[in-house]
Amino acid sequence: MNVLPVQNISFRDFKLIGFYTLGEWRPFLFLPFFLMFSLAITANSILIYLIKSHKSLHSPMYVLIGLMCVVDLLLPIFFVPNMLLSFLFNWSGISLIGCLTQMFCLHFVGTFQTTLLFWMALDRYFAICKPLYYHKYKEICNFLKFVYAPLIRNGLLIITIVSLAGRLSFCATNVIDHCFCEHMALVQLACGDISINNIVGLLTVFLVPTADFILITASYVVIFTSVFKSGKAHMKALNTCITHLIVLSVALISALIAFLSYRIRNNISSNNRIVISVMYLCFPSCFNPIIYGWRTKEIRHVFLKFINQNVFSLEK
Repeated sequence: MNVLPVQNISFRDFKLIGFYTLGEWRPFLFLPFFLMFSLAITANSILIYLIKSHKSLHSPMYVLIGLMCVVDLLLPIFFVPNMLLSFLFNWSGISLIGCLTQMFCLHFVGTFQTTLLFWMALDRYFAICKPLYYHKYKEICNFLKFVYAPLIRNGLLIITIVSLAGRLSFCATNVIDHCFCEHMALVQLACGDISINNIVGLLTVFLVPTADFILITASYVVIFTSVFKSGKAHMKALNTCITHLIVLSVALISALIAFLSYRIRNNISSNNRIVISVMYLCFPSCFNPIIYGWRTKEIRHVFLKFINQNVFSLEK
């Protein structure tokens, strides 16, 4: 009697079991992450509304801050609700298509955190170092010239890594030790060769956040040199640059640690790795609108005026 060889069957459904080692304490994670999610949604929504509804905030810098808020609003929406349901009800199932879709949304939108900071640095460069050309730069048709290349770069790289991940076979296990479908969290479950996935993933890290960091650093070196030569004439603009550097440092360090923790031998536990990944996605969403709203004088004044108007109307 002939026995047919058993073929490996690739899993099409997965389980996200992040923080499973906490056991019965896992549901208590709902509260801190729910508070962070609520803060991110509320703060970014308010800032988007203020920038959209006040013509005084329609200059390129504030429009870019508004776009940053859109990014910070979308990122937690892509994964936090599912994560919260998993904590409360242990709903952990996700299909391969759903996993790849979430992966694309998170990584594609996430790449624009540093890209937007580069555009902000470019805006400050023209405002401080090329003030005579700033009004020409403010025109949409001219500004779009600086948008197309990063947009195409980010899109092609993320489509490539997601497509390569979708072609893998997952025949060993369908359990993802994470709270969302991060690229390497899924890829490391594959039963075939993943060297190409590793290479393209690292290439993406160095061509997006690292390349943006180098461009931003070069811009700020020129900006700071110009400011120091001109004395205190541009101290207000310099204050804005310092804000960008604070946000950039947090975003880049968190992103690099999250991406490289899967590829370098280390003693980082599963829970710590997940916390780093969540911090990379959630913390900027929570604190960017607060940082920009508080440190940017014009936005702060508009916000206080908005609060006073609403409080006054309630008192009536």
